[in-house]
Amino acid sequence: MNLIQMLTFETVMTSASLSDAAKKLGRTQPAVSASIKALEDHLGLQLFERRGRKLIPVPEAQYLLTEAKAILSQVNQVRQTMRSLSGGQSGTLKVAAMPGPVSLIFPKFIASKISGSDDISISIQARTSNQIAELARAQSIDFGFADAPEQEVAENLYQTVVISADCPVALPQDHPLARKTEISFADLDDQPLGTLPIAHRQSVELANRFAAQGLTFRPTIESQTFLPILHFVAAGRCCTVIDPLSIFLASDDASMVPGIVIRPMVEPIRYNYAIYSPSYRPTSVIARKLLEAWQEEVIMLLEEASYKPRFEEQITP
Repeated sequence: MNLIQMLTFETVMTSASLSDAAKKLGRTQPAVSASIKALEDHLGLQLFERRGRKLIPVPEAQYLLTEAKAILSQVNQVRQTMRSLSGGQSGTLKVAAMPGPVSLIFPKFIASKISGSDDISISIQARTSNQIAELARAQSIDFGFADAPEQEVAENLYQTVVISADCPVALPQDHPLARKTEISFADLDDQPLGTLPIAHRQSVELANRFAAQGLTFRPTIESQTFLPILHFVAAGRCCTVIDPLSIFLASDDASMVPGIVIRPMVEPIRYNYAIYSPSYRPTSVIARKLLEAWQEEVIMLLEEASYKPRFEEQITP
């Protein structure tokens, strides 16, 4: 018994006549009759009494009709679900981002992209960059956003798309340097600075750039992320060379950290982000669409802020 036979049977049972059923199915009456006969032969059971041109259902046909309707309804539901999945209108999504983006711009982006799609289940995790790399390596997320890996790994368990951009400086709004339109390393000589952990790639590069110019690098506030540092900047305790996406935490629209001004650097220093995706986890339509859209979103945000984003060589560990 196949679905065509089942659909034919259900249509005959719910139609006024055989010709009416044939019209609904877009088939000829002989073809409909042949399909019903094949179904009866398969079941070893007569479903209809034939009285002239009429088919009169026997009691057993009523039971089969109930079962056929349930099966056809389930098949139709599966068809609709698969169409939703293929169109990215339903499914599950498991993503992760480092604490800065996951505080504002990342969930705001995800929410805007799935607006009106009630059949999408989402898990958003806040993790460190190393943890996100491990999640991608374990094939446990659809994609993640974090700092770019500092070195290649021998395994081929995830891919990254690396995007770099210029770092600006965040200053207290009443700081003397806030009157300048651009900030140089010389301006920051011996200034109290907020930095990421001293072993972080950006902190190491900052120390090297200060040393190369014979300047004093004076980190006084250290944090795993820039958001806590921005509160110290707003309080006048330090300045910070910030990753470019973190400026959205200090913007007027965000209103998360008021009392800060942002200035570009005279001598560019780049910050490297990465979008991590596992190599062997099956990618759903919704995950693929959102990954590509997030990549475009990051580039757009950085371009609008004039931080000169560009794609770096993709790293495949």
